[in-house]
Amino acid sequence: MSINASGWRPEAPVSGGKASRTVTGNKALMLEEKLIFEIGDAETTGVDFADADGAVTGAGLGETPPTPSPSPEGEGSQERLAGLFRDTAIGLPGLSEPETVRHYTRLSRQNYGIDLGFFPLGSCTMKHNPRLNEKMARLPGFADIHPLQPIDSVQGALGVIHELATWLITLTGMHGVAMSPKAGAHGELCGVLAIRAALEAKGEGHRKIILVPESAHGTNPATAAFAGYQVEDIPATAEGRVDTAALIARLGPDVAGVMITNPNTCGLFERDMRTISDAVHAAGGFVYCDGANFNAIVGRVRPGDLGIDAMHINLHKTFSTPHGGGGPGSGPVVLSEALAPFGPLPFVAKQADGHFALIEEETAGDDHPHAFGRMVAFHGQMGMFTRALTYILSHGADGLRQVAEDAVLNANYILRSLDKTLDAPFGASGPCMHEALFSDNGLAAGFSTIDIAKGLIDEGFHPMTMYFPLVVHGAMLIEPTETESKAAIDQFVMALRSVAERAKAGDVSLKSAPHFAPRSRLDETLAARKPVLVWKEPVLAQAAE
Repeated sequence: MSINASGWRPEAPVSGGKASRTVTGNKALMLEEKLIFEIGDAETTGVDFADADGAVTGAGLGETPPTPSPSPEGEGSQERLAGLFRDTAIGLPGLSEPETVRHYTRLSRQNYGIDLGFFPLGSCTMKHNPRLNEKMARLPGFADIHPLQPIDSVQGALGVIHELATWLITLTGMHGVAMSPKAGAHGELCGVLAIRAALEAKGEGHRKIILVPESAHGTNPATAAFAGYQVEDIPATAEGRVDTAALIARLGPDVAGVMITNPNTCGLFERDMRTISDAVHAAGGFVYCDGANFNAIVGRVRPGDLGIDAMHINLHKTFSTPHGGGGPGSGPVVLSEALAPFGPLPFVAKQADGHFALIEEETAGDDHPHAFGRMVAFHGQMGMFTRALTYILSHGADGLRQVAEDAVLNANYILRSLDKTLDAPFGASGPCMHEALFSDNGLAAGFSTIDIAKGLIDEGFHPMTMYFPLVVHGAMLIEPTETESKAAIDQFVMALRSVAERAKAGDVSLKSAPHFAPRSRLDETLAARKPVLVWKEPVLAQAAE
């Protein structure tokens, strides 16, 4: 019995006339697909092109380039290409158009997407993206805009940025907003740099400590360290919230501020947020809030009312377009009145005559004399701005409030539907917010969270967030967004309950799950540490060994 190039071994039919595998590897309409190198041939091409006049021929196949003919300017084509001629074969397989289309279509069918099913990822909001958002983002003037266009030719785009900024300030109860940061961690850096600039302006650059609670996102301490600060941890209480007493006790003249996630990564709202903010301000520091979980409180809570000085908003999480939308994300940072003068350039300003101006430089007499600089070369991510504003306007104030309410309702429904099957370490801490947290406590010996996750793949679900937050052993973090129906959640609960019961009963088949996916369980640690980035023909690889 042979093994084909994909490493798949055909199997003989089993009893009853049923085959456990097919000869092709296909499973009905789920088609097996080899690597593109195994399909095509590097010695052939899918399309033949005639040689262009004056072009260097043959070099792409490893032949010696002929002497180039001189160009009209008197320079040889070799000089025009700065001598960058290929002297070896490119090594890419040549496929016909049908082969190419089929290859990538088959691969796309092996990928899980929000249009196929529920993403239970926690702390990484994966919302349905309304098609209206995409339609608006593709309108001429938005989709084809260029950052170096004259200001008079992009007034509509600047108007969109300005209106979105106004909404973000209103929803958060803050004083200003920096629109240019490209994502959450980039926004964190923006906020921390604004804090540093404000402290230096007061002559307090000696403050070098940022306090980060255990329940914060992992990017928070990384951002603080990147900005040159020393990071000190603040413990969590038994109920999964910040130990307020420990935080206040650590405040002092060396503390620049605190970076806190609210709602936190345990899925809980920090009820002492106002007390924490007041204490930090009294000690001369600033409060940064990680706004990645703003989806849980949008329209319900204004962070500015909680004493927050800076908070990033992941537009691609709170206002749809799951994780980047096929390109850069967007992480605008709202700023308090104390920090707004230190925010970065550029920003959009609406003038008295209704004309929009892009403020890119500091000038005498302006209200931004202390801007710390720029975060990016240009102005932000227009596609995300357009999508987010479309989402906000289509929902309205009451709709955005319902977004938070439905997200929290769905999460609590999952928490209470599964807390008799899985261990919920903070289930007694009251209602959760947008995500429910479970641990692997209670599983049979030798079974862990990864076995649950792999079993879910067989049930047709993307796994939940695993092993995060670190304060919970074998954490399973689940976030059902507001667009998930009760029927969809019930199906997920049924699947997860079934897999969990199998793990508690010691079902060894889970140790090799998934069984129905295009590929079985991988050695993910080895793949991460020693990735194979160059394909080699199996025969050549064996000969080399």
